[in-house]
Amino acid sequence: MQENVQKMTINYSPNFNSSKRRGSDIKYIIFHYTGMKSENGAIKRLIDENSKVSCHYLIKSNGKIIQMVPDLYVAWHAGISSWKKDFFLNFKSIGIEISNPGHQHGYENFKKKQIKSIIELSKILKKKYKIKNEDILGHSDIAPLRKKDPGEKFPWKLLHKEKLSLWHNISKKRSKKLRNLKLNKTKNFYKLLFKFGYKFSRNAKDKIKIYKSFQRRFRPELVSSIVDRECYAILKSLI
Repeated sequence: MQENVQKMTINYSPNFNSSKRRGSDIKYIIFHYTGMKSENGAIKRLIDENSKVSCHYLIKSNGKIIQMVPDLYVAWHAGISSWKKDFFLNFKSIGIEISNPGHQHGYENFKKKQIKSIIELSKILKKKYKIKNEDILGHSDIAPLRKKDPGEKFPWKLLHKEKLSLWHNISKKRSKKLRNLKLNKTKNFYKLLFKFGYKFSRNAKDKIKIYKSFQRRFRPELVSSIVDRECYAILKSLI
């Protein structure tokens, strides 16, 4: 039963594009964490016209959902962003914020009630707008040079079990064997990483940030600067 979706409340933000889009324009779901010390502070910011930020839905710590911008209006959540050949993803996406203090304020595990609501809401949106699993993403996927959210504690593997995201098929045994074995030639790894969808860059420092975003998503138990054979195997299985 989609309990929390049915009990959804409305607290509209003034921060959205005035022109309406079609349902067929919606291609992505983007997950964020609020990244603020208090939940009330996050809500106030999202409805403050001076903040110039918003989202379609906010999932509170208790799992309750607030709709802040109707689906067919463009919310301001993605900013400068890209995935594959798409840029500035606000127009093509639905943004879901999840209450969590984030990396700057004592990053926490997402609550069970929040995860339940994430799954309930995502299933409805996926079906309604025919969104593909590979187009359900995190903010750090589409803006890896600026963002870390929703972070390594976000339940991507569980979402995959619910048919709501991609996940790799590398076994724990193989992962353990390949972990920390440095990949000597990283050129092909980055070529595949950019092909998969992440922002293209030739800058060495930017590449590491992009790589860490990939790890937070697909190898969350270890985020490091070393491009190892485990991550290469994970990436190849996704491609």
